[in-house]
Amino acid sequence: MKTDSSATAHKGPLLSPSRAGLGWGLLGVAAFSLTVPFTRVIVDDGAMPPLFVGSGRAVVAALLAAVVLAATRQRLPRGRQWGRLLLVAGGVVLGFPVLTSYALTTASAGHGAVVIALLPAATAVTAVLRGRERPPTRFWATAVVSAGAAVAFAASQGGGFSGPRWSDLLLFGAVVAAAIGYAEGGLLARELGAWQTVSWALVLSAPLTVLLAVHAMARQPPDATAADWAAFAYLAVVSMYLGFFAWYRGLAMGPMAQVSQVQLVQPVLTICWSVLLLGERVTWATALGGLAVIACAGTAVRARLKPPAAPRPR
Repeated sequence: MKTDSSATAHKGPLLSPSRAGLGWGLLGVAAFSLTVPFTRVIVDDGAMPPLFVGSGRAVVAALLAAVVLAATRQRLPRGRQWGRLLLVAGGVVLGFPVLTSYALTTASAGHGAVVIALLPAATAVTAVLRGRERPPTRFWATAVVSAGAAVAFAASQGGGFSGPRWSDLLLFGAVVAAAIGYAEGGLLARELGAWQTVSWALVLSAPLTVLLAVHAMARQPPDATAADWAAFAYLAVVSMYLGFFAWYRGLAMGPMAQVSQVQLVQPVLTICWSVLLLGERVTWATALGGLAVIACAGTAVRARLKPPAAPRPR
């Protein structure tokens, strides 16, 4: 496997999302859609402490990443790439997993989906600020409507949103952390490659995640069932590692602002998994709401970006 085998080179401005980019993004979202239900399964009965769930899965993923990087003899990141990898690690390796794990000790999976439904809009804003993309006004209008539709859909399921609570503050923090990690990771994937970016971020954060996991185990040793460990394995291998192979590749193909909108289907998928795994009810209103959210996502990703402004002559 070549060093830049998954890097995505671009010539000129990106004006419309590629089908391949959207496809890879949707595959990543499908992988992530099980994260909240599986995290809820583990922390709901106190089988594992939240800090261990958030950091331990990163330790397992880092071990896998180190093996893959060594086996394929990847070159080391250079210069400022290390600092940017720290942003990715802080957002998606530490921030989102740890904050959601603590939040879901008191919030339901459905309630978690309410707040996390804001992630597509947050990612789009971060992508615009960081990647200098220029979505048209129609895109922003559609993104706002889409975010509202996703929140309304998730809120209509068991959980709702009756006002800010401590768990909501943690979830909002998780959204901000993930948005930063997604946008920076998408940009780095164009230079390092998609799977290389998440692999280096995991390895770079390993010393801290190992310390956190050991500390959590010392305070409260896990007392989990086979089902709990199976859910943890999914969080470590898929949510924390393999899912980012597809997600960062899709963001790298871009434009990130549009590709990020495929996350709008995540609350729909999350609620569906919650029905199957946690016994939540699904109604006709749920089905119709889910279709509305998916329609909004389709409208958002079809909006074309404006080309970057030409520099003014001096």
